[in-house]
Amino acid sequence: MTDNLPPCPDCSSTYTYQLDALLMCPECGHEWSASASSEGGAEIRDSVGNVLNDGDTVTVIKDLKVKGSSSVVKVGTKVRGIRLVDGDHDIDCKIPGIGPMGLKSQFVKKVSG
Repeated sequence: MTDNLPPCPDCSSTYTYQLDALLMCPECGHEWSASASSEGGAEIRDSVGNVLNDGDTVTVIKDLKVKGSSSVVKVGTKVRGIRLVDGDHDIDCKIPGIGPMGLKSQFVKKVSG
């Protein structure tokens, strides 16, 4: 019945079915586009599993050496207004006192609030 269809994004039901160009959930009634579900699955998460979004504020959880420099990004450095990108480094940002650089999401924690 479900030919490798993704689960419902609202209720996580595995009983989704396709009706014309839409995917439908019989349990909660949610409808969504099949093309949107195949391309939008790449969430970027921080070191503790929180989902990151553009514009979030994060803190660095580990001292990070800056390549090509003797500078170090210290633990607890707060980085505001991050931008998520594809590639080896998930985050483009501007670090106070150092400048623009790329960070990996595994070395940051989202600041709540």
